[in-house]
Order: sequence, then structure tokens, then C-alpha cells
Amino acid sequence: MKMSSHDIESSIGKTSFQFDKVLSCAPYFSLYLLQKMIRHLLFPVAALCSSAVFAAAVDPLTVDIGADDARRFANLMKENAVPAAEILQREYLDRAGPGVKVFTPMRIVDAGRLARKVAANPEAYRYAIRECLPRLPALRSDLKAIYLAFSGLLPERSLPAIEIVFGALNSGGTASSDMQVIGLEVTCPPGTTPEQFRTTMRGFFAHETVHTWQGDETPQALADPLLSQALREGVADYLATLVTGEIPTPARDAWARQRESWLWEEFQRDRQFLQADSESLRNPVASPRFKRWFVNCGSAPEGWPCEAGYWIGMRIAEAYVNRSRDKRAAIRKLLELENPAAILKDSGWLTPL
Repeated sequence: MKMSSHDIESSIGKTSFQFDKVLSCAPYFSLYLLQKMIRHLLFPVAALCSSAVFAAAVDPLTVDIGADDARRFANLMKENAVPAAEILQREYLDRAGPGVKVFTPMRIVDAGRLARKVAANPEAYRYAIRECLPRLPALRSDLKAIYLAFSGLLPERSLPAIEIVFGALNSGGTASSDMQVIGLEVTCPPGTTPEQFRTTMRGFFAHETVHTWQGDETPQALADPLLSQALREGVADYLATLVTGEIPTPARDAWARQRESWLWEEFQRDRQFLQADSESLRNPVASPRFKRWFVNCGSAPEGWPCEAGYWIGMRIAEAYVNRSRDKRAAIRKLLELENPAAILKDSGWLTPL
């Protein structure tokens, strides 16, 4: 599993040949190198005959938003009901569709935990059921437009199915190699307007799609956890910006641009500490220095926006692509993220040329 502030799980995007399954019994380093070789062999072919060589998991012209799990959950809360654990187990988890199956292990966890979350804040769920669940069909055109944009940008990449679920108020979204799953009670908190909901979901559709394409962390990435995480999330935000035309979290962007050099100095200081600390390398997400930048919504440093590390990575990714002659090849390198430090150096962002 990858570290992510959206609780992301990512794996290498599958082609129609599903090479990752063929190679699944190989040791980690061999698997990584073989997958990398296969991608380098197939990308030139894809550029010539993408649709013939790669079969997309989802057709952008017919993609839909799966919400069967969400509707089953909504039925359990009719007439102001607060479902008990046994009801959630029988009617929601035991009958889980693909979205709930992905969301359960690290987010919902079990029926007892979900029941406690619902009982503690039923209005959060009721609001999402009442105000946002009925609006999902209207978002199909947005999803199609985003997927068509991605198909033009990276025609060799499979597009993931979309599933909407209700979770434990702890995750807005996650991604497997062929599916993105969105937690509606998080993306539609009480007070969300229709336009805010649309903007949020457009961002999730694009951002989480990118996570389905990102591979396992390389040894170089594992040795540089703060920069690696910044680029994983920042690349997703950068590509989301390209296909939606919208900057993720505009307030964070405005705050960060006013203090860009200082923010980078702070990031570099924490990055170097994590690289030199063996305990932080074993479990970076537990480090207070890591949490200054990620997994800190509601607990960010005083005066800071939530998860400023996303912005750092987005700016590095943007600079890297802007300096590259072959911009599509640069984007593919960002998705592979073999060596985060090399990406940073080649980007030239806030570093001496």
C-alpha cells in the first residue's frame, strides 16, 4: 500500500495483457525492473496504434458512476434510522459490491466501527444522502470529459471504473489498479453547495485516476519518503489541473505562492531529517515532520493549509514538464517516479541551474 493523504492504494496500470499478473510471483526488484522494461517496450508501440494494442478498462464515451453500494447504504438510513452494526454487516458489508470491498480493509474496517461513526455523526451521512447522492447522474458528463482528456494525453493507459460508497468519515477516496472509489460522506460534508460538490468530484475523478497508474515505490523513492510522497500526490494534482482546467484547492495555492521560497526551505529541512533518520525511513507517516506536509487535515501547523506537500509536488511536476522537450514522455517519467531526486534536479524548480 502507498502512503497517501486520501488513503490511496496505487499499483501499476494494467494493460489488456495484464503483465503485472504474469509477473506477480517475481521478487520485488525483478518485478519492478521487468515491468519497467515492458512499459518502455510498449509505449512506442502505443503511440502508433494505441487502441489496437491497449484495451481500456473503461470506455470514456460510455463510462458511468457506480453507486449501487451507496444506494444500499442510503436505504438503511431511511426515516432517520441509525443502523446498528448487525444491520450494516448483513445489508451493507456482506452484500458488498466492488467499491465497498476496496474500501473496507483500511477505511471501513468492520461493521462495528462503521456503526459507531454513523451513530456519532448521522447528519453527515444524511446530508450526503439527501443533497449529493441524487446529483451523481449529473456528473457523468464531467467524468466523460475528464476521461476523454486523459485518453488524448495518455492513450496507452487504462481508465478505471468509478464506484461511490459510504465509509467511516476517514477517506475521501482510494484507488486500486483498475478502480477508484470515492467516499461520499467525506466529499459532501454538511453545507456543501451543488457547485462545490461538482468541483470536488471533478478533482477526485481526475486525481484518483492518476493514482491508478502509479507503480510501486522504488528503492530510491523509499529512501526519500517526503519528496516521493510530494511527487506522488503532486503529479496527481498537476495532471488533474491539465484535464480539468482547475487548480486543486485554490486557497492553498494562493497561500503557498506568497511564500514559495520559505516553504521550500522548510520542506527541504524536513526532507533531509527523514532521509537521515532510520526510524522515519521505516515508518515515515508516523513522523511529525512528515505530518507537517501530509495526512494533517484538521491538524496542520498553525496558519498552514491542509497538506501543503501536495502543492510542493505539483510545482515540481509542472516545472519538470515545462523544461522537457517531449512533454508526454516527461509525464510518463513522472508516473513511473523511479528516482524522485533526479526529477527534482531536472525540474530546476527553486534550485540553482
